[in-house]
Formats: sequence, C-alpha cells, structure tokens
Amino acid sequence: MEWRDRIHSDRKILSGKPVVRGTRLSVEFLLRLFAAGWTEEQVLKNYPNLEPEDLRAVFAYAAETAREERGLTLRR
Repeated sequence: MEWRDRIHSDRKILSGKPVVRGTRLSVEFLLRLFAAGWTEEQVLKNYPNLEPEDLRAVFAYAAETAREERGLTLRR
C-alpha cells in the first residue's frame, strides 16, 4: 500500500495534520474511531466520501510512522 497516494498534509488544512486526500478527516481522527470500536463498515457508512483504500492508507501511514517514532513508555 502506497499511503502517500491517499494521505497528505497541508498547513492550511487542520493545521497540517495528515488527512485523507480530498477530505478534512485526519488520520488521528479515523484511528480514534477504530480504537473506540468502530468497524470499517461503520466508518464507510458514516463518511461515504471515504473508500476502503483510504482506510488501508490510514493504517499503512500509522504503521510506518510508528516504526520511525519512539513509542510511549508503557507502565504496568
């Protein structure tokens, strides 16, 4: 998945947060929906301008940035 085809950042849109191209839906927002238990079907139904490939791009972007970033310290 080449996420760069679907995810971009523009300082004029949501202060430069990465968003799905052609929308104002940030990667962070979409990941939070999934973290809250939303399914792909629910997201696509509620945001009909999104395509399944957009959601795969969101996850590909998150995976790549997680690999490059230092993680949070996890406590028991």
